[in-house]
Amino acid sequence: MTSTITPQLSAIVVNYNAGALLRSCVDSLLHCPMEVEVIVIDNASKDGSLSAVQNLPCVQVISNTQNRGFAAACNQGIEVAKADNLLFLNPDCTFVPGTLAELLLHLRADPKAGMAGGLLVNPDGTEQGGGRRAVPTPWRSFVRAFGLSKFSHRWPKLFFDFHLHRQPLPDGSIEVEAISGACMLVKREVLVQVGHWDEAYFLHCEDLDWCMRIRLGGWKVLFVPSAKITHALGVCSKSRPFFVEWHKHRGMVRFYRKFFRHQYPGVLMWLVVMGVWLRFGIVACYQAAKRLLARVRG
Repeated sequence: MTSTITPQLSAIVVNYNAGALLRSCVDSLLHCPMEVEVIVIDNASKDGSLSAVQNLPCVQVISNTQNRGFAAACNQGIEVAKADNLLFLNPDCTFVPGTLAELLLHLRADPKAGMAGGLLVNPDGTEQGGGRRAVPTPWRSFVRAFGLSKFSHRWPKLFFDFHLHRQPLPDGSIEVEAISGACMLVKREVLVQVGHWDEAYFLHCEDLDWCMRIRLGGWKVLFVPSAKITHALGVCSKSRPFFVEWHKHRGMVRFYRKFFRHQYPGVLMWLVVMGVWLRFGIVACYQAAKRLLARVRG
């Protein structure tokens, strides 16, 4: 029987071969002390993970016949969601009851807050990189890639590291440039103004794109350290490392061209793009060597 109560929050979970983690994620949502609408978008998983949730009466499932990508699947969820606050949550995330209420409390408390994310932690409890970060501009990415952030104590503005998880946790919620797409709570009115996810990204960087557009629209992006989410990073993508790296670097190129073309015109942007694909080549070679070594040892 369908509930007639308008949910306080619509949770959109995009699944792709998440295994048993999908059910754990959905259970976390169903145990929330608030009215949560759970929507699972499955991108043609082949591991049987969907079977654990598709017969639950309180979960709406949309099954795609092919992998449409993360952004496109999120947009599918938006079209059917009923609540004024939408949570985009990776299937490899779990949390204790009360976490989402805490996140929603901080989002509602500030009229200019458009998006909020919590403290992402690894299964061992350590903070994960990416949950709170600055936008990885081409220069900041260059600094990080070549280890130049070690000079940040002398020239903090020049050699700034865009990952903020090495800094002490703030006492309360703070405004940041970007949070992770693994857990994003967004007001519907923000969607109306800035638009949906950019489906030109297939996997990776679409969350940075959305944070940029939301901030350019005059909204704040909040990091809420009191809302802790355990994130089993990389579980859904470890079986296809080349596929993931290809789309990650392709997304980086789109992100840079979309938002930084005016700062890196002509030859500079060409060098940035070449640098991205050079990095992809290095990562791909490393992955190939790692797989070959594993076969030899096996």
